[in-house]
Amino acid sequence: MCAQQASGHEVFDTDVQRGGQYVYTSDKRRSCRLANARQSLAVHEATTFARLRVLDIGCGDGTYTRELLEDAGAREVVGVDLSASAIEYARKSFSNDRLAFKVAGACALPFGFREFDVGVLRGVLHHLDDPATAIREALRVCRTVVILEPNGLNPVLKLIERLSPYHRAHKERSFFPSTLARWSRDAQGSVTRTRFVALVPFFCPDIMATLLKLVEPFVESIPFVRRFACGTVVMRVVGGEAPQP
Repeated sequence: MCAQQASGHEVFDTDVQRGGQYVYTSDKRRSCRLANARQSLAVHEATTFARLRVLDIGCGDGTYTRELLEDAGAREVVGVDLSASAIEYARKSFSNDRLAFKVAGACALPFGFREFDVGVLRGVLHHLDDPATAIREALRVCRTVVILEPNGLNPVLKLIERLSPYHRAHKERSFFPSTLARWSRDAQGSVTRTRFVALVPFFCPDIMATLLKLVEPFVESIPFVRRFACGTVVMRVVGGEAPQP
């Protein structure tokens, strides 16, 4: 079975019902604004979106889905998520003739083979019971898939996952990049780009966010250091040939 973990799914629904949006997209703290902006840029730089048909898998409240259309230049974007509350918010807030939202799980996508040019799995896999199946489904319906996940090599991130009330409540976890690459290969995909980015964690104090942002470009530029210091890993995975009948 591949579904959002039961308690995680419920707490995300609660976020939407209480605040209208997910906490990590709507929180106005400096750390959240900086972290979101850096992650969005990393996704948009991972592959070409311009004039392509894009699927945002696990789109949540639609905030990042809209960015793929307006900032990354996609021709058309479809967002899917298992949370009906999030999809309802996204439809009311962002829908237009080039942007649509559907209720669907990441591991049972209601689309045909290579129906989309690009798929995005942004911060989704660590909320699933079977992330490997989600990658396989994404590569089935998309020619190229961009995966953004917390960097499992970062020791500070591991500590935050255990101590942060938000991270504990939402059952946040992280995978080693090698694990993500193995799941992609098992799904007949080829990892053609891997980047380690971002130093600013969500929900940290403003002064900490400011200082980390100042040194972020320097840390991201050092090959060995960035593998362990950066909090996010971004991969571009290209799908293999069509299965033989």
